[in-house]
Amino acid sequence: MPACRTVLLAFWLWCTPAAALVGGAALSDGADVGRHVVLIVGSRGTSCSGAAIASTLLLTAAHCVLPGAEYRLVVFDADHRPSLREVVSVTRHPGFDLRGLLGHRATADVALLKLAAPVPADTPPAALSAAPAATRPGDRFIVAGYGLAVPGDGKSGGIVRVATLAATGHPGALQLRLVDPATRGAEPGLGACTGDSGAPVFEAQERPAAIVGIVSWSTGPGDSAGCGGITGVTPLAAYRGWIVDTARRLGSPIEP
Repeated sequence: MPACRTVLLAFWLWCTPAAALVGGAALSDGADVGRHVVLIVGSRGTSCSGAAIASTLLLTAAHCVLPGAEYRLVVFDADHRPSLREVVSVTRHPGFDLRGLLGHRATADVALLKLAAPVPADTPPAALSAAPAATRPGDRFIVAGYGLAVPGDGKSGGIVRVATLAATGHPGALQLRLVDPATRGAEPGLGACTGDSGAPVFEAQERPAAIVGIVSWSTGPGDSAGCGGITGVTPLAAYRGWIVDTARRLGSPIEP
């Protein structure tokens, strides 16, 4: 489609080898959780992260794939040159409330994308956590995404980075708020940024790594606008049944 080719061209112009996640997050080494992460672009110039959870199924945030646009998976070759893969259907959780999300309130910010062809062999599907334990303040989580390393600088995105963040506040089953353990969100630190929406979140101690949530929003330090403060996460425990049932209906079953 012409619109998607335009998106790919624009993406290639800013997608130089750089970073993702602000605050100096580490590059994914290809063997850690970052290998499950994918990049999703829309025909209106949007980009988000996601994760493969079956050979032809992607998990991302519902706000990343709103109606009125087409979406594609970006696949990179050995020289980091991108090409697009077709998305044949987008299924958002029926409980998703965009107004609630914009107010940083808990909502079903979950969506599944069915692909026309399998993901590349070097992007193995990730498992969903079966029964995560109750989260306590200070518990550690690993976030992996394609987003920006420098807020507002489009050229600083396009490479998967990972960061270990800690739960803060009063963690619940419907929303987690994560911060850089070193800065506690009061000063600029590690955190999700533009392009990291939909990125998978893994419990740091779980082996093998399994997805426990997805990135929904971020703030700057001190609850300001921007990145490097709080990373808002939608836990998947309440939506796991919907994900499993929908995956089966789409012909891409995952482990129940």
